[in-house]
Parts: sequence; C-alpha cells; structure tokens
Amino acid sequence: MKKVEAIIKPFKLDEVKDALNEIGIQGMTVTEVKGFGRQKGHTELYRSAEYVVDFIPKIKIEVVTSDSLAQKVVAVLEKTAKTGKIGDGKIFVYPVENVVRIRTGEQGEAAV
Repeated sequence: MKKVEAIIKPFKLDEVKDALNEIGIQGMTVTEVKGFGRQKGHTELYRSAEYVVDFIPKIKIEVVTSDSLAQKVVAVLEKTAKTGKIGDGKIFVYPVENVVRIRTGEQGEAAV
C-alpha cells in the first residue's frame, strides 16, 4: 500500500476530490495548512499599510491506496491540481506497512 500526500491550492480542492472519486478513491483526509516553497510569500496592503505574508494557505490531501492504484492517483492529482503557475504544490508518495480499521479490526488493503 501507498500513502499519497498532496499539497495543493485551496480553490482546486473540489475539482481534485471529484477527479479522485471518478477513479474509485472513496476516502481521503483533507487538512488546511500553511507553508511556502519557492513562492516564498508575498506582500499585501491592509488599510494603507504593507505587511508580509510568509506562509501561504494550502490544502493537504492524504490518500492511502493499493500499490496498483497509487500511480493513477498521482497522475490524477498532478493533472487536476495544475494551474501552471508558481505555488501549484507537491505530491509525496510513501510506503504504508499496515492499516487497521478500528471498528472491525480489518487489516491491510481490506481496511482501506
């Protein structure tokens, strides 16, 4: 099994969720996060005063899936979340040793 983690722009969430649903992904965890990469941050004006926003709001999506579906999940995330502009985000893929469904005790891919 693999855990696919993606950091994306917030306005892309619904589009990404729908695209993942279309390929059979039934569950995911979504978290509002803040961070920066090459984008660094930006300056904003508020009541005529400039201030620096160091951390940009992003969305983190986490999906645990079978090895066979992981590359498809990555491809869908990459295609759907892309705007072509700086700050589109990143996708990380990690190996998952085991999953246990707390309610039933199911383990492995059956628990996903």
